[in-house]
Amino acid sequence: MRFAHLIPAPAADPELVVIDDGRYISLRALGRPFDTLQQLIEAGDDSLASVREAVAGADDDSWSPIGEAAYAPAVIGAPIVLAVGLNYDEHASELSLDNDSGPVLFSLFPNSLGAHQGEVPLSSEVSTEVDYEGELGVIIGKPAKNVTADEALDYVFGYTVINDVTARDIQFQEPQWSRCKSFDGFTPIGPVVVTADQIPDPQALRLTTDVDGLRVQDSTTGFMIRTVAQLIASISQEATLLPGTVISTGSPGGAGRSRKPPLYLRPGTEVTVTIEGIGALTSHCVAA
Repeated sequence: MRFAHLIPAPAADPELVVIDDGRYISLRALGRPFDTLQQLIEAGDDSLASVREAVAGADDDSWSPIGEAAYAPAVIGAPIVLAVGLNYDEHASELSLDNDSGPVLFSLFPNSLGAHQGEVPLSSEVSTEVDYEGELGVIIGKPAKNVTADEALDYVFGYTVINDVTARDIQFQEPQWSRCKSFDGFTPIGPVVVTADQIPDPQALRLTTDVDGLRVQDSTTGFMIRTVAQLIASISQEATLLPGTVISTGSPGGAGRSRKPPLYLRPGTEVTVTIEGIGALTSHCVAA
């Protein structure tokens, strides 16, 4: 199943919907009172099964074309968004950073979450070196503590697309990476969350990033240094990952900073990150 938060009309609140072939159906219309994906995840496997049953039994008249509906972030109200740095050798090398000691882990502020076709505000007074990073996002489905790599994927609810936008100049000025990646709108996520049963192998997905039509990243999740399962196992040691936790699993090579000349984001730039089996996430850069 493919879940999204859609805004059906201007000034309306986001609704949790199931998307299929250019159309959507609201969970509330199905009699399933979940306003956000977080609420559904917290309700557990039985609730997800109930939604599947309701969607399977819905008639065609219950569906609506996406049409002019706008997307909200695919994740709303997650307990935390965690990001993994330097999880592809090529990216670590192009930034001249060491990735030998273990996963580089940092959190992203909730204000940074953005939507498909949303805006990424850029302030030249704060940063002039804003970069893109296409990444696979993982959503945890149930409490995970001290899990092994062999069982880790059983704890995954689903997968999404993330653009981990980064102010590179600030990243290299400060001893932590959370702030440079957490400006308003710097974490576009979506357009959908695809349930784990639709992605049998998260290490076999092509990932591309296009900036104004130029292909700047073209890789696969198979090049991760630490797989999704290994990341979940590592992070969950004596630290419970709560349902709805988002893990952004790192970016392959091709960052704008590494290009000659560097390719940084500017007002008017359009960025699209596409991951096989999930979809394409497009963001529009604007002046803050």
